[in-house]
Order: sequence, then C-alpha cells, then structure tokens
Amino acid sequence: MLRLTEIKLPLDHPDADLKAAILKKLALRDADLLAYTVFRRGYDARKKADIHFVYTVDCELKDEKAVLQRLRDDRHVSVTPDMRYRYVARAPDGLAERPVVIGMGPCGLFAGLILAQMGFRPIILERGKAVRERTQDTWGLWRKGKLNPESNVQFGEGGAGTFSDGKLHSQIKDPGYRGRKVLTEFVEAGAPGEIVWVSKPHIGTFKLVGMVERMRAKIIALGGEVRFQARVDDFEIARDAEGNGQVTGVRLAAHDDRPAERIATRHVVLAVGHSARDTFYKLYERGVHMEAKPFSIGFRVEHPQSLIDQARFGKFAGHPALGAADYKLVHHCGNGRAVYSFCMCPGGTVVAATSEEGRVVTNGMSQYSRNERNANAALVVGITPDDYPGHPLAGIEFQRRLEEAAFKAGGGTYAAPAQKVGDFLAGRPSTDLGSVTPSYTPGVHPTDLATCLPDYAVAAIREALVAFGKQIRGFDMADALLTGVETRTSSPVRVTRERQSLQSLNTRGLYPGGEGAGYAGGILSAAVDGIELAEAVALDMVAASA
Repeated sequence: MLRLTEIKLPLDHPDADLKAAILKKLALRDADLLAYTVFRRGYDARKKADIHFVYTVDCELKDEKAVLQRLRDDRHVSVTPDMRYRYVARAPDGLAERPVVIGMGPCGLFAGLILAQMGFRPIILERGKAVRERTQDTWGLWRKGKLNPESNVQFGEGGAGTFSDGKLHSQIKDPGYRGRKVLTEFVEAGAPGEIVWVSKPHIGTFKLVGMVERMRAKIIALGGEVRFQARVDDFEIARDAEGNGQVTGVRLAAHDDRPAERIATRHVVLAVGHSARDTFYKLYERGVHMEAKPFSIGFRVEHPQSLIDQARFGKFAGHPALGAADYKLVHHCGNGRAVYSFCMCPGGTVVAATSEEGRVVTNGMSQYSRNERNANAALVVGITPDDYPGHPLAGIEFQRRLEEAAFKAGGGTYAAPAQKVGDFLAGRPSTDLGSVTPSYTPGVHPTDLATCLPDYAVAAIREALVAFGKQIRGFDMADALLTGVETRTSSPVRVTRERQSLQSLNTRGLYPGGEGAGYAGGILSAAVDGIELAEAVALDMVAASA
C-alpha cells in the first residue's frame, strides 16, 4: 500500500471528495484505486478564515510499483509501513513463576494485558477498587467531601487517567507502533473507532469505565489474575555486598478478613502512578535507586468554552466537525521560569484529585462529548530539584506543603481556594465570583491564591496570564477563574532503570515504568511503556527458563 500525506479538504466536504483528491494526487483513474483507509485526519486552524481538514490516507492500488516510481520525488507519497504488533515471546510450557504487576493504570493495564496475551499469566495487584466501585468513592469526595484514601481519582482500576480528558495522543517516539496496539485494543474494548485515525483522539471518563472492565475480563480469560484492594506494603530484595539486588517477592497488606500475604516472584512491574507516595518511601528504604526529577506546579484556569472557540476558530466556532476548541500555550518569563498550559480539557470540569487527607489537589476532566460550559487547563510553572533540595523524595514533601496550604486557604475542607484572574493580577484576594461559574466540586472558596505557591511561581503565572491574553483574546479576562492547586502534573521521583533491560539500576527483576516511575506523561505514553516493560519481562523470563 502507499501512504499519501497533506491532502487538504474543506470542513464540509462530501465523502466523495476525499477519493477524488486521492485520484488527482496520484493521477489515476477510478478503477486503478482498489481501496483506501484514513490513517490520520487533523485540522489546520492556523488561519481562522481558512480552517480545513488535513488527511493522511493509505491506498491499495492496481500497480503500486509503477505509481511509486512515477512519484518517487514526491515527499508526500511513500510506502505504508507495517504497523502490525508482534509479540516478542511466548511463555514456555510448564513455567511455574508468574510475573507480578503493581498498579492498574494504563502502564500496569497494558503490561498485564501483553503478558497475558503472551501466556505468562500475570498477577495484577491494585491497591484501589474495581473501576465502578472506585467511581462511587470518587463521587463521594466530589459530592459529599468524603475522601477514601485508597479509592479516589489517583488510586483504583484504570489509574488517574480514568478521571481525565482521556487524551490518547503523545509526542513519544514510537518506531515499533506500540501506540497503534494501544489504540486497537481500546477500540476492541469499546472505544470509538475514530480514535485510531483522528489527530487528537480522546475518550472521556464514562467510556473509559466500561473499556477498562472489558480489558480486565480479557486478561482474566487469558489466565491472568487481578486483585483489588491489594496494597503492596513491602518488597523482598536480596542484596549483595556491593548493594546490587534481586527481587524475590512482594508483601501485601492485610485487608478486612484477608490476612497479610507474601507472593514469591523474581519479576515485578512497578506501575504505581505518581501519587503512590508510601510505595516510593518503601522502595527508598529498601535501597532501590531513585532520584528527584523536575515537575510543575500551578493552578487550574477556567474560561467560557465559547470564548476559546471564538478565539481559536473565528467564524468556524461551533462547527460540529471541529467540536470544542483546545489550546497549548507556553511563556518564558523574566525570572527565568517557564509557564505552560497542561492537560487542557475542552468542555470539561475541574475535579478534586487529592489522595491524602487534609490536602487539596485539582485536576481536569472531560467526557467524550466535551459539552460542558467551561474550558479548563492547568497553568503550571516548571520547577527542578534545585527548588526542593534534599534526598530523592524531597519533591513529595514539597508537593504536600503546597497541598496543605491549599486545604487551609480553601477553608479547611475539600473546597478548593479560588480567585478571579483580575484579582490575582492585581494582588488582592477575591471575595466573590464573577461570570465564570466554577465547575469544581465540592465547591470553591474565594481567597488569595498567592498564599498557596512560592513567590516565584506566583510572579511567573501573573506574567504568563498577560502574555497568553495576547495570544488568545480574553484569556486574561477579569472574571476567568483560577482554582488551586495543581501539583500532580508528573512524578517528583524517577525510579531509575537500565536503558536496555528496563530493570532498576541496582535491583534486578524490578521494572519501573509509567508516570509514577518518571517514564511517561499521559495515557498513551504510559500504556506504551507498559507494553515495553511486558516485552522486557517476557524476554528475561524465557531466557531464565532456558
């Protein structure tokens, strides 16, 4: 097959126009084009007066070689790559050991799925609850201010990405097309088929719930095992005199009538997510090599979605083919800091995302429809370990201090501190709200957000808001709403691993991955990392059994 790129068509084009454009591009007759499929469809909105679709298509032709030879100098025509996923190994017959996967977010879910598909019968341990029970607990915080520290936005089947916009695009390098495997598995589990070909696919929370359940059932049908409310409290690691270790097992905490338990294994995928702070401390105590890493802190900002649509799409605002507009912004400040938008949720809501009592954390979420009244995004400032010097886990304590300050500023409940942009820029506390209705539940408390972040972060965000107002008209409107704090943008820790084996630098058999270990930044990249970890585990287990 041949791949054609940069086919441009109007937003309202008839379906037949795409085929006509392909034939024109290749200078072929209708009979010469046997079939075609859309590989990618995006839109170009750089000129608001001329927004159009941009297609990449794969074509099956009668005489591919002749066409390729004729168009060999055209950079928009190439051979379609083979994107089929190929398993790296199969479990040997009679293999007694079972790999353990800790965590059932995107990384752990796909590590478990791929291991199960290769016949290794993984045991997946998730400290939280199954996704529907977890959803009830999460709504308990949002509606009643009641937090379950083991079942919330951060902990439970599906991971933190379940309560997000469900974005499925990433900028990772993916020469093995593992991302394609992720998307096709999602479609098989019930995701809309369009996620395979739209340029910025997303799913949304309600659709993710059913998909995760079906993927769990698939893992179990293939011989895997999934245990919920199974928190790993300790790691058994045999270390030599030089400090090099080998995982020999994990220990589970007792739960209700279930006693504490040991599971023997020499292969553990660590996919715990960025909020498993107690797990990081236990790993540190057990001598697993880790280091502090940069992350970002800031607030959520809300605008009317109509304002963003108009600024981005002009006369095309509200066009059904475009949906709710998004944005991506960055500003390099005079104090040397960078402020950027993160996890932008068109037509979404700001949600309570804490996992610890006495702390407030915000995040953003959208449903598949993206039809809520507000747009929201995190406005965050990049920070480095120089801002929180100390041991490798100092970033966790830094996050906690900010989250405690937000809890206090919000009135000592799980209400979030909030401030109108106009008041924030003027350096005065907000005493009321304006025209932008906050979407955060269990509610907001108008106050002075400057008390919740370091002075350098406050100054940077103030400067960036004005700069962003020049890029998106109305972005710095006085009634736009800031809600704090956003601290869990990524893990403050990297559990370091070898480049080739993907095992911990000093602990064989421990495979750190996903967002929590510092190797991913979103659903798709975490899922791809999970596949790579599963492949590494499978190859090592096969080699060890030979």
